Formats: sequence, structure tokens, C-alpha cells
Amino acid sequence: MGGTEQATGPPAWSGRLLARRRLAAGTFELRLNRPKGFDFQAGQYVTLHVGGTTREYSLADAPQARHLTILVRRIPGGRVTGFLDQAPAGADIPFDGPDGHFTFRGARRPVVMVATGTGIAPLAAMIRAGARPDVLLHGVRTADELYYREEIQAAARCYVPCLSGGAELPAHAFGGYVTRFIETRLDPLEADFYLAGRTAMIHAVMGIIDARFPSARVYTEAFF
Repeated sequence: MGGTEQATGPPAWSGRLLARRRLAAGTFELRLNRPKGFDFQAGQYVTLHVGGTTREYSLADAPQARHLTILVRRIPGGRVTGFLDQAPAGADIPFDGPDGHFTFRGARRPVVMVATGTGIAPLAAMIRAGARPDVLLHGVRTADELYYREEIQAAARCYVPCLSGGAELPAHAFGGYVTRFIETRLDPLEADFYLAGRTAMIHAVMGIIDARFPSARVYTEAFF
């Protein structure tokens, strides 16, 4: 999810920061302890409270996980992401949630998952909860941004990294945006599409789906 600033009441939960793991330049994973009684569905998000500002982050864990994991892309000058990048282990991070309806509906039809950047988080949660997509496209600039690559590659029947940065491509990768792959490489089929990432990507993909996959069902989670 993307971030918003709004006036809110006291947050309902607090998670203790357990660990921070660097994944790529400007992107890191945070692991929080899971408060007793906190339940969620794979694909939902929480709203973190930092110094009067709130920001929403999708959980990357399955509901049975003992901890909570979020992916954070640091925003230059960002109050929330700057705090999360520097907070010491043991810091308490207040949050609300879970919220959102971007959850896996089952696999009665072929499943196509599409993410850009840290939008992979809710799809990773669904996979960790047992979803096995027929196709998963992850659009990033460079290969070091392919978060959870090995885990997702093992779960998806067809996993295609879509790299737009012009660098040398890893095996089985597509050079270009996810939109181009869907336009030119994905055969028409009656499928359920799960889209997570930038709003512009979601709008562009939905336009392609309307034209090429008229019977598709589409579920979305826009980050910003």
C-alpha cells in the first residue's frame, strides 16, 4: 500500500522491531513481533503511525506466521521511511489494521499475478499462504530488486521477471515493462488477475485486460 497522512485516533496495536534486512539500494525488509490476538488475511495491510504521520504497508507474511514482515522503499526526506530505516531493534512501532480486501479468491480459473517493485509483498503473502499462480510477473528496473525471487519462482508455474533498466537480463527474464509482456507474450485466457504496485501500472494493465482478456476478473492493490 501507499502512504497517506491523516488525523487518526490512538493506534490499536504496537509491534516491536525484531530485525531489518537490506534487500536492494533504498529498499529493506522490517520484521516486527506479532501482537497477541492480531489476525489477518494474506494480502491485507497495516497502517504504521510515526510522529503524527501514517503510512500503509502490505504484510508479506502468511497468516500463520509468528511475526509481521513489511517491505519498505525509502523515500528521500520521508519522515516515516527515514524513521523505519534508522529505528533500533526493540523499538515499538504503533499500527492499525489489518485492512484491505486484496485477498486470494481461490484457483478455480488460471491465476495471473502482476507486481511492480515492493508491490510483490501482498502476492508473496498469498504464495506463503498456499497460492500457486499460473503466471507471476514482477516488474523492476534491475535484478537486485527481484525480492523473494527464489521462493516465488518455486511456487509459480511460470515466473517472469520483467526488467526495464536495460541491464543484462538473468535467465528467463523479459526485457521491458510488465505491460509489454502482457500485450505481446501472454496468450488470451479466462483468468483471475491480481495486480499490485504503482497506480499507473494498474491502470495500464487494466486497459490491456479489457482489450485482450474480456472475461477476466481483476483484483487490485494500488501503492501510490
